[in-house]
Amino acid sequence: MSPSNALDGQDGNHGNDSPTSLEVRYAQSQLSRSRRQLIRAILDNNEETFFLSSHEMAKRYNVDASTIVRTVQALGYERFADFAADLRRHFVKQITPYTLLKAATREKRSVTDHVRHCVERDTENLSVLRSSLDADRVVELAKIIHRSRRILFVGVDLAASLAWFLAYSLMPLGFDAEAPIGSTGNLQHKIDVLTGKDLLVAISFGRCLRETVESVLRARERGVPTFGITDSNTTPIAMHCDAYLVASISSHSFTGSYVAPMALMNSIIVAISHLQPQRFLERLGRTEDEYRTGARWYQEPLRRAKSESDGDHRSDGADSRERRKK
Repeated sequence: MSPSNALDGQDGNHGNDSPTSLEVRYAQSQLSRSRRQLIRAILDNNEETFFLSSHEMAKRYNVDASTIVRTVQALGYERFADFAADLRRHFVKQITPYTLLKAATREKRSVTDHVRHCVERDTENLSVLRSSLDADRVVELAKIIHRSRRILFVGVDLAASLAWFLAYSLMPLGFDAEAPIGSTGNLQHKIDVLTGKDLLVAISFGRCLRETVESVLRARERGVPTFGITDSNTTPIAMHCDAYLVASISSHSFTGSYVAPMALMNSIIVAISHLQPQRFLERLGRTEDEYRTGARWYQEPLRRAKSESDGDHRSDGADSRERRKK
């Protein structure tokens, strides 16, 4: 879904008027009058229909479930689940934090059920990523990152957390990676010093935030390679980047879900590290002592004192044994 977005400014709810995949199918279809009226009603009330099953939708519009299935097949969908996924994306086009929470409250679930349903949706997003992920494209992105002199990760509002995660993860491996924060001007200045030897990775979902999309356009004008991480092949990020990867953020939470995007980013980091494992083993080996010693990790004061005391006792015991030998 795209509330990365609902909050991110929410990362994806302002500024894109391009038609959704469902709207394109509807406009190009040769549906009968009754089927066209049915789909139109579903689209016009998407905030009340995007979460319904085929049986629930049939009950709502007083038709057979088979009628719903045949109608969506007439639109070109093989399964109702595929139609439902596009309907959710269509819903995202008009979404705000208010409309998302309002739609969720209409489901008549208990608070406990909402919690369970939230986790189920996250699991579903991971399942979709697992079945649809183009691993070769992940590897290709990893190769591009390896070749790049500098990598700029652009994410705004909530998506800034994803950009920061990727940049921070690459720095210990020796990459010149950054996720700039601050004003639009700061972002523009960072882009203006990039060249064709660098890479801009843009992260935004749904309708996509203006600043993120304009960063892509600005980079492309300067001949900078661009790569997108988004949630559909119809988003502005997908349309304007040289290449992209998709991970759903569908959720009944008004903040959206970053479970699948985080899993996707972990796969990117794994691909990067395994392209040249010896190089990165050597690099990480320089900080091995920091990870193994206690100086890096927090210790409770009493434990630390006890540890020091035990060390003193061991030292005293060694001195005593040495004296007896003499």
